[in-house]
This record gives sequence, structure tokens and C-alpha cells, in this order.
Amino acid sequence: ASFPLLCFRPPLVAPLIFSLLLQAPFTQPSPTTQPNFVLLLADDLGIGDVGCYGNDTIRTPNIDRLAKEGVKLTQHIAAAPLCTPSRAAFLTGRYPLRSGMDAINDYRVIFWNAGSGGLPPNETTFAKILQHQGYSTGLIGKWHQGVNCESRNDHCHHPLKHGFDYFYGMPFTLISDCQPTETPEMDRAFRRKLWLYTQMIGLITLTAVLGRLTGLISVHWKTLTCLAGFSLLFFISWFSSYGFVRYWNCIMMRNHGITEQPMVTDRTTSLILRESISFIERNKHKPFLLFLSFLHSHTPLLTTEKFLGRSRHGLYGDNVEEMDWMVGQVLDAIEKEGLKDTTLVYFASDHGGWLERQEGKRQLGGWNGIYKGGKAMGGWEGGIRVPGIFRWPGVLPAGTVIDEPTSLMDIFPTVVHLAGGAVPQDRVIDGRDLLPVLRGAVTHSEHEFLFHYCGVHLHAVRWHQKDTGAVWKAHYVTPIFSPPGAGACYDRGFCPCFGEGVTHHEPPLLFELSQDPSEAKPLSAATEPLFDTVIRRIGRAVEEHRRTLTPVPEQLSVSNVVWKPWLQPCCGTFPFCWCDKEGDN
Repeated sequence: ASFPLLCFRPPLVAPLIFSLLLQAPFTQPSPTTQPNFVLLLADDLGIGDVGCYGNDTIRTPNIDRLAKEGVKLTQHIAAAPLCTPSRAAFLTGRYPLRSGMDAINDYRVIFWNAGSGGLPPNETTFAKILQHQGYSTGLIGKWHQGVNCESRNDHCHHPLKHGFDYFYGMPFTLISDCQPTETPEMDRAFRRKLWLYTQMIGLITLTAVLGRLTGLISVHWKTLTCLAGFSLLFFISWFSSYGFVRYWNCIMMRNHGITEQPMVTDRTTSLILRESISFIERNKHKPFLLFLSFLHSHTPLLTTEKFLGRSRHGLYGDNVEEMDWMVGQVLDAIEKEGLKDTTLVYFASDHGGWLERQEGKRQLGGWNGIYKGGKAMGGWEGGIRVPGIFRWPGVLPAGTVIDEPTSLMDIFPTVVHLAGGAVPQDRVIDGRDLLPVLRGAVTHSEHEFLFHYCGVHLHAVRWHQKDTGAVWKAHYVTPIFSPPGAGACYDRGFCPCFGEGVTHHEPPLLFELSQDPSEAKPLSAATEPLFDTVIRRIGRAVEEHRRTLTPVPEQLSVSNVVWKPWLQPCCGTFPFCWCDKEGDN
């Protein structure tokens, strides 16, 4: 039908074509069309702790509102079951062992601000790419990706070296040691051993001195002096770090400067919320990325008096309800500035809830709903399946639920693509752009296989068989629960990744998650006709995946995680590190 128009109506067609050619440059994407991004990441929040994921006792109306107005993912998977590696994967779109941010030993997270390990400077975060695309980029809250490499002020792992224009928050992570009234949490079992050894050495020294004074033991005073000196040095060697955890790790920073050392926990929540809203207000006239990395709901569960005693789940529930209120305040700020329709909001947790975290009868960790396991467990769903919600009015269909396998690593390519940037081509990116599946343009996510690591140890693999819709999951290694059948490692506090605390399975345990999401009924060749076929296919995928791995320096090696006094961030002259600049203001 167009040919007659072109042939017989040239006087009308020519001006039309000419006008379209003139207008073409104005239809190209411009900086004003770039969406803002507000990424909200909870800490240790279980998927069963949120109303829109089935909890009917902890009130989360603001997170639930996000789900109602956007897209809820029901199979959103963290790349690791602990903070440091999971967040490294989130920031880079890569499995953490590709950047050396997963551990071969029991030190599976960054332990000190004064350690030398951290997210390597040669890794590319989504913030760094968005910075190059003209975005203002801010991180408010928890970092836990390291600070320094070789000197106190080189800041090689700092957020400002990884694409953030502005940082306010904790370079470390919240721990019970930050709250003077709480029982110390950091390396608790190891600290007990050090105290025991110190007491034993001291007792031996005292016995030897008394024996020498009473004439029961013939020993030179020189030997006793050396023994006493060794006792003192041994005590100083560990107490200089573990005795001052609150001063060394519980600090707040603004950009490179320390604002509180130690942090004043009573006002932390209000300051983080104030900084987040202020960042939105300052940058409302240009595209921005705000990564609000909550300290909630990690122990010691800092909760303001306004929320204490409000929930039906004790202090943990109070803390989650306060975080939901903070989410609401941020959403209100976005709406107040007229940015709701131009802002993509994302909410998730870095991994599953911590089942073993208890003090007496108080449960201080989260709940993972119907899913087995929890924090620190690399294979079981409870450790890695987390809430995942996107909202972008007018672009993403409201009230949508997607049951496709997705990953926290997918945020990297999704955000980079929407900002008009390019995903790096010089490295493997494991995340996939989620926009097509979020908008409903495609039925399936691009993930066929997801690999579930515990440290550097591969514990399980998920295969999404797209032609049938089946989601197979093979477990090669599982933790041994203690006490038996308890569903967690209560005797240890954390489930291990290797050694005597795990079981190796040959053949692997196999589950079909779409039929058995709780992983309660392992399949076998006798009960599942496709058992051998599925195990072989997953085995080939593991081989292909391992061929993409290249050796990199271990950021969480013992030498990198130990406390190094020359790397300690210090507000003052080391070791006299103390300041309260927020109080001064």
C-alpha cells in the first residue's frame, strides 16, 4: 500500500521525509533520559522476614508497597552466603572467586579495617561505569570490601576508588562489639582460646617464680625473666587488636575522613537516613546512583527507641520494622522530589538470615521461610535465596511476580545497560541483563546454570531446563548440621565449607526445586528416570565453568585478613584514635 503513496503523492511524502530527518537527532537518548537508581541492600535479612514473601507477623508495608508497584522475584539468588563475597559479586557482576574475594580457609569475610585484603583496584564496579556515564554516585551505609593495601592512607579498596563520588558509613560491618552492652561477637571462639593460652602461660610463669622463691624449683632468674617477657608479649600481640575491636572496626567515615571512632550507635540510624535523603535532594537535577547499604538487620540490631517492643518477633522483628520505615522515608523523598517515574528502585538482601545467631533464648538472626539452611551455607536455598524487588513506574509492569532464576550479579549489567554504558569485554561477567524479563519481553531469564559456592568450594549447581521449566539442583557438598537434624550448625555458630564439618555426595544429592523448593526429598535413579541425564549435564556445565576460571591473588588469605597496625584508619595519632565530629556539629 505504501508504493502507490510514494508513486502518486510525492508532494506530500517529500516534506514528511524531510521533517523526520530533521527530527531524528532529537529522538536519540540523552542524559536526561537516563534513569536514577536507588539500590537498597539489607544485611542478613531472611526471605521469610518480609510480608510480601509470606511473613504475616513482621510488618513491612513499605517493602510490600514496592512489590505491589513493581516486580517481585521469587528465585533471586546471592552469589555467596556471606557479606564480603556476596557484595563483591553484586558490585562487579562476577562470582567472587574471580576477583579473589572468596576464601580457601575459614576466614570467609574481611575481619579488620586494618587488613590488607579487599576488592582489587582492577575490578570494575557498576558505580565506576555509571560515573563515566555522567552519574553522581553515592554509597551510604556498609562497605565491607576493605580499605587500605600498603599504608594507612592509600585507600586502595575504598568506595571512592571503586566509582563512588560520595561515601558515608561503615567501611567495615556492624558487629556486636560495636555495642558496649553486648557480648563480643568477632572471632569469639578464637578469643576464648587466646585468653585460655594467656592464662596458662601466666600460670606457668607465676608457678615458676613461686617455685624459685621457695626453693622448690631450680631455675635461673634470667630464664624466668624471659618467660615473663614472653607472657607479656603474647598478651600484647593479640590484645592490641582484639582488646580494642570497637575502636579499630566500629568507625564511621565521610569520604576519606573518619567522623566517629568509635561510632556512636545511638544516632547511626538517623545519620544514615539523613545522608541518604540529602544525597537524593542534592542530585535531583542530574542522573544519580544511590546505593543504600543498610546496617539493618545485622547484629547487634541497632534499633531506635521508637521501634523497640513494637513487633511480635522481639528485637530482630523491631529492627526489620525500623528498616522498612527507613525504606518508606527514602521512597517518600523520591516522590517528594518528583523522581518516582524516573527512578528504578531495587530492594534485596545480601544473603539469607543467620539461623544460629542467638543469645540465650533470644533469636537474633533471621528466618528463611520454607527454605532449608541459612547464612554461611553455600548450597542450601536458605543461605542464598533472598528477596528481590524492582520498581520503575511506567516501565516495569506493577504487581508482577517472576519465578525465573535470577542473581544479585544481574544488577551490574542491568544498571550499566540502562545508564547507556558498556559491560567490560576484557573479563567474564556472570550477571545477565534483567530488563527483558522484568518488562515481560521474554519468558525466561538468560541463566541456564548458577554455581553455588561456599568459599572457593563448589557446593551445588542449579540447572534451569528451559524447555520443560524444571529447575534441577545438584548438591556435591552439604554441611553437617549440629545437633543432627537441627537445620543449622548451632554448636559451631557457622556451618563450615570444608573439612570434617561437611559431607561429600557421590552421586550428588538431586532436587527439582519447582516441585520441592524446601529440598526435603532428594531424588535418585530409582525415583527419577532423568537422574543420570541431569547429573551428567550438570557435570559438563561444571567442567565448562571451571575452564573460565583463572588464578588471582587471594584477598581473604590469612596474611591479608590479619590486623596490621600500620593500616589502621585512625582519627588522631595512632594508637590514640578517637574522635566524634558528628557530636562536635
